[in-house]
Amino acid sequence: MGLRINDTIPDMTVETDQGSINLQEWVGDGWAILFSHPKDFTPVCTTEFGAVAQLSDEWEKRGTKVMGISVDGVEDHKKWKGDIEKLAGAKAGFPIIADDDLEVAKAFDMLPADAYLPDGRTAADSATVRSVFIFGPDKQLKLTMTYPMTVGRNFAEILRALDGLQMSARGVATPADWRPGEDVIIPPTVSDADAKEKFGEFETIFPYLRKTKI
Repeated sequence: MGLRINDTIPDMTVETDQGSINLQEWVGDGWAILFSHPKDFTPVCTTEFGAVAQLSDEWEKRGTKVMGISVDGVEDHKKWKGDIEKLAGAKAGFPIIADDDLEVAKAFDMLPADAYLPDGRTAADSATVRSVFIFGPDKQLKLTMTYPMTVGRNFAEILRALDGLQMSARGVATPADWRPGEDVIIPPTVSDADAKEKFGEFETIFPYLRKTKI
């Protein structure tokens, strides 16, 4: 069984292009995102890691660590980063896990247990390793997204989702298409009296849908 929402990130040590890293220690008491990829030197993945590199200030602003996963070895990762940085015009300072034994991909349920890497494999052999995992300060999985091989990830949406998760950690929910600065939703479990005390003014659209500003 793979990771589900509220599952704790596995207590496992992985090899990366920046050395050995324990996943639970890496998350620490902050926010963290794992971006997984099926192979180095592939076109869509290169553009995605380039986007991650370009967003380094945005990750830092949100107190969020990022780490990549790709099903190739450390030396390939180091060479690939040259292409990523050339394309992005930015330093790829984040580590990339060398998951050449598929240990992480299987632990996170991105590949079947009997999956292996055949000689001369292509990215299609590990195609489902195209996921995003966002973990909170409690080391629990808060959100996951999985994309097909041919569709590049929307990093504006990943940032928006991260903002929504960090906002919801304050005891509220966010509506469809929410962006920072817009109204948030008061959970139905909070009474009107408690909502008034906690949030001040709020708008009641339906008894179960109340909006306020934070």
